[in-house]
Amino acid sequence: MVLIAVTASSCGFLFGDKDDESTNEIFEQGRIDPTLVPQNVGYVPIFPFFEGFSNPVDVYVGYDEMVYIASDDGVHVLDQKGTRHRLISIPGGATDIIQDRRLHLYVVGRVKQNVGGQDYMLPAVYHITNASSADGPYFIDTLIHPFSDISRRQVAFRGADDEAVSFTGLVTLEDNSLYVSRTGPNNSFSTTAWPDNTILQFTQDGVNTGHTNGLNPQTSSLRSCLGVSAIAGFAAPPQRLFGVDKSKDFILCQADPDPSVEFRVLWIKENFDPDIGSRFYGENTALLNFDTTKANRFLYQSFRFGLPSDVFIAPDATGYIFVTDATKDSLYQFTRQGFEGVNPPANFTTRKQLNASFGGKGSGPFQFREPSGVCYFRNIVYVADKGNGRICRYILSTDIE
Repeated sequence: MVLIAVTASSCGFLFGDKDDESTNEIFEQGRIDPTLVPQNVGYVPIFPFFEGFSNPVDVYVGYDEMVYIASDDGVHVLDQKGTRHRLISIPGGATDIIQDRRLHLYVVGRVKQNVGGQDYMLPAVYHITNASSADGPYFIDTLIHPFSDISRRQVAFRGADDEAVSFTGLVTLEDNSLYVSRTGPNNSFSTTAWPDNTILQFTQDGVNTGHTNGLNPQTSSLRSCLGVSAIAGFAAPPQRLFGVDKSKDFILCQADPDPSVEFRVLWIKENFDPDIGSRFYGENTALLNFDTTKANRFLYQSFRFGLPSDVFIAPDATGYIFVTDATKDSLYQFTRQGFEGVNPPANFTTRKQLNASFGGKGSGPFQFREPSGVCYFRNIVYVADKGNGRICRYILSTDIE
């Protein structure tokens, strides 16, 4: 209850009113081109797209209902009409972004650090408050590799190897704790330091409490962690008093260039071993159910993806899983059972999932150039179309009012 009270108070200082007539005009006649509405069921573009960004690689609609875009310039703060209100500069550009239920923003970037008399550009997660308020933003903390990793306290700085590490994805959970995915060159089992290929876990105060023990940083499997490009959790906006998903499971994307990686989008389950009193992470074998009476294609279908760049899980009753693929220039949509497609309307004679994935290289309304980010908010899918410098918006044809 305290959380919601704080949130409501903070919203009074946000730019504008996001629930006014201007925001709602996205549903007015003319905002959706009737010539682009599919005859059956599929996604329809909402115009105008948000354009003019320098390599937008991620998009996120926060609990404050503002739109955040990570690009070479930093973090752009927009309202849902697409009006730009602020640019938050991030050293080296912003590459990933998320917000927790306190309205605290986390942004992946780089930071210059002098170690042993030499400057390095190290991966960092910037913790920012008041990102969309009139009197902000405030940088209150920075998580820097390797100093934020408790397993590195007794391991010397690795110079160029540590500079080669990247933070690649962010998840905030229902309790405001934070997951940060990491990739890098050191993944030996013979050291006390955790592998570079892992997901680090932090409290809401930025204290590292562990990592995803059980995931394999070297070998492809249903519980591997190879070149993770993105992660997604099950708690997501909009803000609400009850019903926020408390699961600590997550979905990761593997963008390792090794062509032998068979399953590149993995649902990772948290498990608890009472005998040793610790948590470990493993595969979700339920997604190996390839029921062809319910769908034609599946999330765990062999070699389904090229290089998946982002993933997002709809927190509403649909439960849809969205994946962007940068090499296939496509947006894919799945159910939580791993079936590709959307649920058919009640008046359809078939109960089989209807394929709604789309894409292809280009600049048309259903095309992308290296899409790198995706999110979902109140029935609208947002895609960071990196190569076209724009944010595309879509809604299911069955959701058009």
